[in-house]
Amino acid sequence: MATLFFTHPECRLHEMGEWHPETPLRLDAITDQLLASGVLPYLDEREAPAAPQEALLRVHTPAYLAELARRSPAEGYAEIDPDTSLNPHTHAAALHAAGAGIAAVDAVMAGESDTAFCSVRPPGHHACPDRAMGFCFLSNIAVAARHALDHHGLERVAVIDFDVHHGNGTEAALSNDPRILMCGFFQHPFYPHSGADHPAPNMLNQPVPAYTTGGAIRDLVETVWLPRLHAFKPQLILISAGFDAHREDDLGQMGLVEADFAWMTTQMVAVAQAHAQGRVVSSLEGGYNLSALGRSVTAHIKALAGI
Repeated sequence: MATLFFTHPECRLHEMGEWHPETPLRLDAITDQLLASGVLPYLDEREAPAAPQEALLRVHTPAYLAELARRSPAEGYAEIDPDTSLNPHTHAAALHAAGAGIAAVDAVMAGESDTAFCSVRPPGHHACPDRAMGFCFLSNIAVAARHALDHHGLERVAVIDFDVHHGNGTEAALSNDPRILMCGFFQHPFYPHSGADHPAPNMLNQPVPAYTTGGAIRDLVETVWLPRLHAFKPQLILISAGFDAHREDDLGQMGLVEADFAWMTTQMVAVAQAHAQGRVVSSLEGGYNLSALGRSVTAHIKALAGI
């Protein structure tokens, strides 16, 4: 079966200024590289629906969702913080980004494919239940996880986050739920300056120093993540797929390359095949060097698809 590829035109219309690294060109770089590498014909491309309110309310507060809609500007920008702003398309783009994860979970649970990738923006892993931050507005992977648990009745869902930044929003939404195991590494100390102190028991946080290379990350995955994942026996794996730990990405100072992202993905697919009927849903987070992003996502999707 082809790997599912969810995206939506609104995700290209959200932007926060010409200076901003979280640009619509990120999605174009991914599509261009998938086409140039010959991977696109192996994908089942689908349009991401908007997330329904009931799914968002499993993660976000009613007051925050109302405020996000209210602050959507008719023109120009509405600033949340110096790095995070809404334009007239942001709210719709965020709904489709979260909706992609929900639709992908539905599709893999229905057996339409084993794996799916959501090529969406804005990203989500910094979005907290009650606020936007760090380029993120809705917690895409947390929403997908809660949907898998509450709508599909799963008992164990694993969340993997290999973005260079700690997924503080995802952690805030999913902490202390024994049905969820979240495994993440992140550069530390670094934005958002969280995750290193006293995480919840279901949070397997691995802070690593700047300039950590792929070899060290592979050791961490093999010795720390994999034993815990196999013991947990997830019925579904969700990936917050950030590629800003790439050595060419200026928003981080880590030393990974495309082969490292492919290797990690292969390990997660193997865990899914052992315990989750092969079910893996991945959603784009960071990655801001356009060339490195396109190459890394292509390697990630090839590993998901087994090609």
